[in-house]
Amino acid sequence: MAKEVKQKSGARTVLVSTSQRVTSQRALILELLRHSGEHLDADELYRRARKSNSRISLSTVYRNLQLFKKLGLIEEHHFDEEHHHYEVKSGSEHQHLLCINCGKVVEFAYPISRKFSKDIGKQYDFDITDVEVRMTGLCSSCRTREKKQY
Repeated sequence: MAKEVKQKSGARTVLVSTSQRVTSQRALILELLRHSGEHLDADELYRRARKSNSRISLSTVYRNLQLFKKLGLIEEHHFDEEHHHYEVKSGSEHQHLLCINCGKVVEFAYPISRKFSKDIGKQYDFDITDVEVRMTGLCSSCRTREKKQY
């Protein structure tokens, strides 16, 4: 119980710092994102939120995701064409590996995109504000499964 109160107060602090009205639903959604350890789509976030608050609606989840994105609290990723996935914006640059078979997402940090953006920005006289690198392929489990089939 004490851990849950501490987590919710952390989300409240973040929301107050953005001058937004703090509601229990906003705090819950933000906390779920902050502590999930994975990239969640709106449907999964809704399922998890309903475990704590049965009155929350899917439209509330979508509205708050858009608000959090606008405030710069979260990032939206398009790992596949059907879903948008969300994660709390981190202070460190990272990229993503995406398995094209099972959808597994692996984060990794490789600072080369910083050099690319600096060089490319200078070459084309372009002020680059964000870089997103996503590499696709097969994770080790899917690669092993695929080899066994042939």
